[in-house]
Amino acid sequence: MVAQTNEWSNWLKIIRNYNYPDSIKSWWQIINSIVPYIALWVAMIYSIQVSYWLTLALSILAAGFSARIFIIFHDCGHGSFFKSKKLNNVIGIITGAFSFTPYHKWHYQHKIHHQTVGNLDKRGVGDVMTLTVEEYKNLSPFSRFIYRLYRNPVVLFLIAPVFLFIVLNRLPKKNIPKKINRYTHLTTLGIIVAITLVSLLIGFKTFLLIQIPIIYFASGFGVWLFYVQHQFDDVVWERQQSWDYKEIAMEGSSYLKLPKIFQWFSGNIGFHHLHHLSPKIPNYKLEKCYNENPIFHKKAMSFGAGIKSARYHLWDEDNKKLVSFSDLKVK
Repeated sequence: MVAQTNEWSNWLKIIRNYNYPDSIKSWWQIINSIVPYIALWVAMIYSIQVSYWLTLALSILAAGFSARIFIIFHDCGHGSFFKSKKLNNVIGIITGAFSFTPYHKWHYQHKIHHQTVGNLDKRGVGDVMTLTVEEYKNLSPFSRFIYRLYRNPVVLFLIAPVFLFIVLNRLPKKNIPKKINRYTHLTTLGIIVAITLVSLLIGFKTFLLIQIPIIYFASGFGVWLFYVQHQFDDVVWERQQSWDYKEIAMEGSSYLKLPKIFQWFSGNIGFHHLHHLSPKIPNYKLEKCYNENPIFHKKAMSFGAGIKSARYHLWDEDNKKLVSFSDLKVK
């Protein structure tokens, strides 16, 4: 539990000091993310003629910039990247298209994620599906097999991410407004038009040889980041009656201490507990907020610990912790 101190009574006041965008920093982040990404894309076109291994090497770097562009898209949806709602929406739609992600649909679900994260009674939207031990034990053998397959790291981080960004992002959802579904179709149409135009210039095969590895590396890294932000040692999840916004932000979200290069490419999203305390803080102010306010300090999770967190599969409600399948007597 987060210590209830007098200082915490002022946490909203502290947050307000960082809760506004800096237009110069925002535009500069757009430039230093999108321009290098396009430059790498062009370099990959020419690299194919030299060696496809070189193309794949460049795709890893391009995937890093793709992840950084996604963070801009993410901030725009929270209204934290620009003061103007219209400008946030325009830049968000454009940057979303770079990662094959429909702006309105994704943020509709992401808003629910912020409202329900760590709430055991409100799982299922914008999160990684996680069953409790009892729920798992009550499944049929076939359903257990499907769940175990879903939680397998190979599926979760190497196969599912590509399927998510290429296929699932194209599909409308029954439980969201029809207007948002129309926007999803318009995004898909825009992406098809862009792919067609690029393919007319360089050929569809060349487009696939470049774009698929970028999506593969970027989506895998992105899904892993999302996973470790809420599935780690000592994470706190609660039932509705005990759910508290501030506590879940601090204890139900991780502080992932990444190597500086990964921190830059991921737009400081490792300070995820701060992001959940206030989604209005632009990504480029998260580290500053953390460093200047010891009240927001918490145990850091290392990159290695983040990798090891993939061993978790279920929530043990009795002991209030995540456990692996191997911890169960029921297989």
